[in-house]
Amino acid sequence: MRESPGPGVAGKSPERLTAVRALLFGLLLASASSCPSGCHCTERSGAAVVRCTSGNLEKIPSDLPRDTVALILASNHISEISNRAFRELPRLRELDLSNNEIETVDAAAFHGLSDSLLALNLANNRIRSVPKEAFAHLRAKINLANNPWHCECVLQEVLRELRLDPESVKDMLCHTAVREEYAGKALIQILDSGINFCNFHHKTTDVAMFVTMFGWFSMVIGYVVYYVRHNREDARRHLEYLKSLPSTSHITKDLDTVSTVL
Repeated sequence: MRESPGPGVAGKSPERLTAVRALLFGLLLASASSCPSGCHCTERSGAAVVRCTSGNLEKIPSDLPRDTVALILASNHISEISNRAFRELPRLRELDLSNNEIETVDAAAFHGLSDSLLALNLANNRIRSVPKEAFAHLRAKINLANNPWHCECVLQEVLRELRLDPESVKDMLCHTAVREEYAGKALIQILDSGINFCNFHHKTTDVAMFVTMFGWFSMVIGYVVYYVRHNREDARRHLEYLKSLPSTSHITKDLDTVSTVL
């Protein structure tokens, strides 16, 4: 006959088992989605929201939770977004990199985020230009305000493919431009007025090509003129030498005729 457990054991075993299970689950969750040092991680609908603001970060953390849906990296000292910087974050929907020191955005910086990313904030950085491929296929609403943009053909082509944040468009100014008269003006106003920076690019290229061709042509003409003059002087010296030699009057007359022609 099997003995029944005492009242103390029967009453505590389920509670202990539940506590152990909760502890193991917590440890498993922590190991799968660790929060980077200096960041604050919270939960949103079963996914991670990571805030790393004002942390003096110089680069994007590499140990981010894979289930991150929002990553806030504003107000740091990040200067570059390298290729595939967010390749380990397939669920990322919101990315805030505003108020950093970003100067370089590599062509494949946001590779892998085309299907998930909905909001991208790059305002208040040091970006002057970006490759055409940098924002390719992104469907996110993008904020590019308050960067020292160089307004030219490539930037115009990049913007044509973007879904810009409407509230930020007015703060996209041309810090420099292919034509000095547009520096300091709002980019959207310039484009809305019918200005096409790509036309300036083609005209500049045509002028440069013309100047180059003219330079080569001038060099060729100069060489030909020099060659003719140099050889004419040699011919004259040779004739003078021949005249100084003993010769018949007939030969002398022929030489005089040749000399007159030259």
